[in-house]
Amino acid sequence: MTSASSRCKRPLTTLVVATLNRGKARELVRLLAGWPFTIELLADRPGATLPEETGATYRDNALLKARAAAQQTGALSLADDSGLEVDALAGAPGVRSARYGGPGLDDAGRVARLLEALRAVPDAQRTARFRAVVAMVAPSGEEQVAEGVVEGVITREPRGAGGFGYDPVFFYPSLGATFGELPDEQKDRVSHRAVAVRALRAPLEQNA
Repeated sequence: MTSASSRCKRPLTTLVVATLNRGKARELVRLLAGWPFTIELLADRPGATLPEETGATYRDNALLKARAAAQQTGALSLADDSGLEVDALAGAPGVRSARYGGPGLDDAGRVARLLEALRAVPDAQRTARFRAVVAMVAPSGEEQVAEGVVEGVITREPRGAGGFGYDPVFFYPSLGATFGELPDEQKDRVSHRAVAVRALRAPLEQNA
């Protein structure tokens, strides 16, 4: 198998988006518009599964999922792992963002848990960032990884009904709104996932 720094050199007909999270899948499909592949969702394949995210880093988890999808489908596969890093919480929830607060919580429950943890934190100290790592793995073992980061501030209450996860409490100062308030087309220009996908595409286009 080639190293994680290798580039996927041969375009394949199908690119499988390896996530079972429908909100994330919709966003990735938008971000992949214009790529030279037919985009398919792993979630649409009967019986599709992904391994538990046991990695210590976003990179570990993104590669874990992309490798599993490539093995299951025999197609070029793309996965991401991402998280919210809050400075006042020493970088938590971080790589455990999707499991923050323990089992049984939905997005709203995790957001509520986060806001409670930050209840006494002054506005000036509520800085945070979204970080995403996107991995693309070919059935042959070729791999490519890219990272995206976006800086923001955690609000005191959810704002906006768009996006998913922690979007309603992640305020993006440059646009004066939370990710939950931004239209998809605006969020897709500035989000951590968008930055990572653009970085992933650059060498692919150079090799085309």
